[in-house]
Amino acid sequence: MSNRAELFDVLVAESQRHYAAYVLFNQALADSLGIHPTDLQCVVLLDLEPGPVTTGRVATLTGLTHGSATRLVDRLEKAGLVVRQADEHDRRRTLVALAPAARERIGAAWTEPGTDFGQALTGYSESELEVIVDYLRRTGEVGRRQAERLAAGKRAVR
Repeated sequence: MSNRAELFDVLVAESQRHYAAYVLFNQALADSLGIHPTDLQCVVLLDLEPGPVTTGRVATLTGLTHGSATRLVDRLEKAGLVVRQADEHDRRRTLVALAPAARERIGAAWTEPGTDFGQALTGYSESELEVIVDYLRRTGEVGRRQAERLAAGKRAVR
């Protein structure tokens, strides 16, 4: 690349291709598991949480309304992917946790893709991987903020 502006343009284009490819991959993986892509993303996000969460937290993680998050949890529970449990600190609240069988099922489905994604990163140095992690964190936060902004605008129009 001859200059920063050209490199930035290529980066933007490649990022858009990356996002599109990941959406297609997410859909294909969800299809192979017989679940909806939103359900798959919820299961993945629950797996990243340190413990059981409220349905409100599911709404925050997924960008859904509380009512939609409740229906999502109902669907995941019916599919055996999550379990509901009483909050030991507040018996009025119910928490949602990933079912152990779901962790195994999703983990098994991720074996080949995970290996493939890992191989794509093998040529990078530790400092380059740190830059990639930083990029993913920063752009992930931008994506979350923009999703919230767009959702708020949609609610304001109604």
